[in-house]
Amino acid sequence: MMKKSSGTTKYLSLGIIALAIQGCGDTNTSTNLDKVDISGPSPGWEMVWNDEFDGTSIDDAKWSHEVDCAGGGNQESQCYTDSPENSWVEDGVLNIVALKADEGAEKPFTSARLTTKGKADFLYGRIEMRAKLPIGQGSWPAFWMLPTDNVYGIWPRSGEIDIVEAVNLKAKNAEGNPEAHVYGTIHYGREWPNNEQSGKAYLLPNDMNPADDFHTYAIEWQQGEIRWYVDDYLYATQRRSELRYNAQGQPVGLAYKGWFTEYYDQSTGKLNLTWGNQPFDEKFHLMLNFAVGGNWPTNVNETGIDEAAFNTENRYIVDYVRVYECTANPDTGKGCETVRPGYDKLDDALVEGKAPAPTPPSDGIAKDLLIFDSTPNPSWPAWDCCGGSTPDLVADAEKGDVYRFVVGESPTVNGFISRSAFITDPEGVASPFDASPIESTGVLSFAMKVVSAPVSPDSTWLVKLESNEGATAVELPISDSTEGLAPTVGQWQTYSFPLSMLASKGLDLSAIDVVMVFPAWGTGNGAEYLMDEVNIARPNASLPSLVIFTDNENPDWPMWDCCGGSTPAVVSDDAEHGIVSEFSIGSSPTVMGYINRTEFGGSGANFDATAILEKGLIQFDLKVVNSPNTPDAPWLLKVESNLGETAVELALTESVEGQAPSAEWQTFSFPLADLSAAGLDVSAIDVLMMFPAWGQGEGAVYRIDNVKISQPGTDASSVDRLTLFVDQVADSWSIWDCCAGSTPAVVSDDNDHGAVAEYVIGEQPTVVGFFADDGVYYDASAAVPSGVVRFDMKVVSAPSDSSSKWLFKIESGDASTAVELNLSDSVESVEPVVGQWQTYTFPLQTLADAGLDASAIDVLMVFPSWGTGNGAVFRLDNAIIGTP
Repeated sequence: MMKKSSGTTKYLSLGIIALAIQGCGDTNTSTNLDKVDISGPSPGWEMVWNDEFDGTSIDDAKWSHEVDCAGGGNQESQCYTDSPENSWVEDGVLNIVALKADEGAEKPFTSARLTTKGKADFLYGRIEMRAKLPIGQGSWPAFWMLPTDNVYGIWPRSGEIDIVEAVNLKAKNAEGNPEAHVYGTIHYGREWPNNEQSGKAYLLPNDMNPADDFHTYAIEWQQGEIRWYVDDYLYATQRRSELRYNAQGQPVGLAYKGWFTEYYDQSTGKLNLTWGNQPFDEKFHLMLNFAVGGNWPTNVNETGIDEAAFNTENRYIVDYVRVYECTANPDTGKGCETVRPGYDKLDDALVEGKAPAPTPPSDGIAKDLLIFDSTPNPSWPAWDCCGGSTPDLVADAEKGDVYRFVVGESPTVNGFISRSAFITDPEGVASPFDASPIESTGVLSFAMKVVSAPVSPDSTWLVKLESNEGATAVELPISDSTEGLAPTVGQWQTYSFPLSMLASKGLDLSAIDVVMVFPAWGTGNGAEYLMDEVNIARPNASLPSLVIFTDNENPDWPMWDCCGGSTPAVVSDDAEHGIVSEFSIGSSPTVMGYINRTEFGGSGANFDATAILEKGLIQFDLKVVNSPNTPDAPWLLKVESNLGETAVELALTESVEGQAPSAEWQTFSFPLADLSAAGLDVSAIDVLMMFPAWGQGEGAVYRIDNVKISQPGTDASSVDRLTLFVDQVADSWSIWDCCAGSTPAVVSDDNDHGAVAEYVIGEQPTVVGFFADDGVYYDASAAVPSGVVRFDMKVVSAPSDSSSKWLFKIESGDASTAVELNLSDSVESVEPVVGQWQTYTFPLQTLADAGLDASAIDVLMVFPSWGTGNGAVFRLDNAIIGTP
C-alpha cells in the first residue's frame, strides 16, 4: 500500500491485468502434491492471533489508528482519522468508510488506517482476511504488512507485503467492463525512487466482483516463499532469488529471478546487495486501510476520483482477520504448504521478480570492445528504446556506413544495447562488457554528426551508460566529454569519456550493457543524427611496450655486469618496492644494467620502440644504498641498439625529472624522442645500463625497480605473468610430488641459478612439479596470443629406465582441462642432458589450441613418463607462465 513512485507506468501495467511472466524454470519445494487437499488450507496451521470483530468497538489491544494526512506516500487524497465516523465495529464486522471532508480541510476526504504495530507482529505463517471490498473510481482498499523494525533500512529495503489490494472496483476498464481485479504484491530492493515491486492480478471466477460479496484473501508466508490465495485458490507464488555459481564458487547469474534487497551493513557501513531471504525474514505487522485517490487509481480506469462513491453506504467490510502458525516448523513456516499443480511454473502461478543478476566476476583480462564502426556488431544492436523507430544504416561521404537515429513526438532514448530481449540477429548473444581491467586507461568514444537539431531549442544532448541490466547507470551532458564540445549541425565530432570518470560517478564497469546518446527525454522531437566509431577501448592498447623488471627478473632481459665479475642479485626492499634488482661495483671498472643479447642469456628479440617514438619513455626507479668511493662520480644511463651499432649515453640529471640519485627511491624518465635525436636507433634496443661513470663506481651499491619502455597512459606496458619459481616458489603455490611421498626441496645450484627446486624420483610412480593451493588459479587468458610457459631444467641423474621419456603437463580448473607434451615438443626442441641447464618454452597459444583453458591454471608438471622415473634427480628454475 505504501506505493511510492516517481511515475504511473508501473500501475498502468498492473491495471491492464496480470504482470508479465517470463521464464527461469523450476524451483519447487519438496511438497508432495499428491498428498495435499487443495480445496482448503493444508493441515498443520494453528491459529495464534485473530480478531473476529464480535465486540461493540475496535479492540485497542489489537489495533491502533494512524492519524495523519501524509497521503500514504502516493499523493492520496485523504486524511486518516480515529473518528468512529470512519471506522467502527457493528454486527460482527469492521467497517471502514471514506467520506467527503468538511470545507477547508487539509485533504478532501477522510478515512481510516488500522495497524497492529506495537501490539502484534509475525514472522512466517498464514495470514488471512474475509472481507467485502468497496467500489468506486478512486477507491483503494488494502490489507497489507510492513516490517516492524526496518532491519534493512527505510522503505522498501526492509520490504512490504500486500496481501490484497484493489482499485476502482466497478469503474469501467478500457473495454467498458466493470473493474474486478485484486492484486497481491511485494515491494523490495533499493531505496526509493529506485525501488522494485513484483506481483500478480487475479479475477474471481464467473465474473464475480470483490465488491459484491465476502471473499477470503490470504497469504502463506514461509522462509524464502510467499503464496497468495483468494477463497483458498492459490493464484500467485513469489520466491527468493537463487544464484548460479561457477566452478570457483563465484556468483555468475540467476537460476531463479525473485526478490532481493540492498542494505547497509551496520558493522562495516558497506552497501550490500543480497539475493537471500532478506528482507522477508523479519517480523511484519498488519495494516488495514481505505485510501482515496493516489498515483495508481487516479491514472487508470475512468481516471480521477468520483466523489459520489465515498459515503457511509460504500464500506470496506472486514468479517475477520486471522493469523496461523505452521506447527510443522514455526521457525521457517515450512511444512504446511497449500499448493496445487502449476503453482511453481512461470506460465501459471509463479511470478518472476525484479532481482538484478549478480555482477559477474571480472575475468581480469584487459580487452577492448568495438560496438560499431561501419559494420554492425550483432551482439550490440542499434536501438530505439521507446519511440518506435528502427535505427538504420546509411551511407556517409566521410565515414562510409553509419547508423542513423531519429526522434519523433514520442519521448525516447537511442543507442546500442546488449541485452537478450533486444538481440534479433541469430549470430548475436547478450555480451555485457567487462571494462574494469581497463578502468585507468580505457575510454568510451564515438563520432556523431547531427543532421537536424531537436525542435526544442532548450534540448540538451546526453550520454548514458547502464550496467548489469540497469543496476547502475550514469547520465551526463555530452559536453562533459574530454573534448568539451556541444554538437554542431552538419559536422562530425568525436566525443571521449574516460572510464575512470564514469566509474567515479557510480557506473559498475564490469557489466556494461547499454550505451545511449540522445536529446534529453521529451525534448528530442525533430532530431536526426548519425553515429560511427563507437567503442570502449584503450586508445593506445596496440602500442608496443616492454617491462624489463618489476618484482622479478624478465628472463628475456637478465641483469648484467659487463666487466666487473659480479652477479647482480634480486633482493627484497621496502613494502612499496618489494623485490628489486641490486648491483654492486668492486675495484674493476664496469657498467651494469639489463641485456637482451643471447650470449648473456637474453632472448635476442630486441625491442622495437618505433611506434611510440613520439611519446614513449624509458623509465626506472633507482635508489643508492652505498655511494661510490668517488663522491663526485656522475651517474649515467646508456642505451644500445642492434648489437651496439648505435648507442646513447646521458647523465641521469638529464632525465625529465632533472635529479641526481640519492638514498631515496627516485624515478628517472628519458623520452625516446630525445634518445633518437641523440643518435639511437630505437627499432632494435637490446641493452639498458644505469651506472656510475666508468672507473669511478667502486664501492657503489644501488637498487633498480620498475624498468620499462612504454608510452605513458597505456596499460599494455604491464607484464601479465606468474613467476612460479625464481629462487623461491610463488605465494600460494608449492613444489610438489603427486604420489610418491617425497618432499621436493629448494637447494643451491651454481652461481647463475642460485636457489632452485630439486625433485627426486624413487620406485613409486609419480609426477612432480608446481601445484596451486586449493582455490588458487592463475588466469593467463590475456597472455595467450603471445605468452609462454617457460622454465629452466637440469638433470642431475637420469632415470635408470633408458626408455623413459621426459614429459611436460599443464592442468587447469582442477584438471577440467589438461595438455601433456614431450619436452622435445618445446620451442627449443631439445632433450635433457645430464649436468646441463636447458630452457624449455611452450607457447600458451599452442597449449590453448591443444585444449587447455588458460583461465584457471593450477598445476604445472615436469617428469619422466609414469613408472619409468626411478633414479631420476632433476632441478627446475626460472619457471614462468605468461608474458615473456
